[in-house]
Amino acid sequence: MSDTSLRLVWVYPDLLSTYGDQGNALVVERRARQRGLDVQRLDVRSDQPIPTSGDIYLIGGGEDRPQRLAAERLLRDGGLNRAVDNGAIVFAVCAGYQIMGHEFVNDLGERSAGLGLLDVTSSRGEAARCVGDVLGDSDEYLGLPQLTGFENHQGITHLGPGVRPLARVRLGNGNGTGDGTEGAWRDTVFGTYLHGPVLARNPLIADMLIKLSLDVNALTPVDDTWYDALRQERIAAATQPA
Repeated sequence: MSDTSLRLVWVYPDLLSTYGDQGNALVVERRARQRGLDVQRLDVRSDQPIPTSGDIYLIGGGEDRPQRLAAERLLRDGGLNRAVDNGAIVFAVCAGYQIMGHEFVNDLGERSAGLGLLDVTSSRGEAARCVGDVLGDSDEYLGLPQLTGFENHQGITHLGPGVRPLARVRLGNGNGTGDGTEGAWRDTVFGTYLHGPVLARNPLIADMLIKLSLDVNALTPVDDTWYDALRQERIAAATQPA
């Protein structure tokens, strides 16, 4: 990419776009434009090929059957894997996060193959569904503030040695394994169970994605008043006594 443009790809909005996850694309687009970048956004439906020339790919959550269909089509297409091989950044949420791994359990109770972009394996939990606010300490290697978001999933995701957790939870379930981890990341691929939309609650993650795509260490400061107010509101709501 050039230092004045950003190619943003929103993957399969017809299958994976629950809980307002499309807001993640809006946040990245807005924060890039605030820095004077020319954003070319492409919403790619599941009957269209995945372009390999994007800079940032965003994937949302979805129900079990759409998740299976999305994984099957992404595997057949192969474009997202090729884009990552070319250095593209991927940020995936919930069902999209599971698809980034080696395998997950689909709506038929069978194991479905994922894209293998993250060293994680997902299954369906037997305990109560993970629902509610999540607060966590972001991985120190990312240099990000406290993570806030909302989870709603039955899945359990185990991390392999090839990834690091996105955060360690203080409140909530995260990956659901009981080890305190939330999400996973490796190089330019990131996954999380958090909605919210998560990038509206955590705008510095959006900035991190933009910096990775530009290959820079810092961005021009922008007005974060609205984002800070949202963050503090949601953190306060999560931590106040019931």
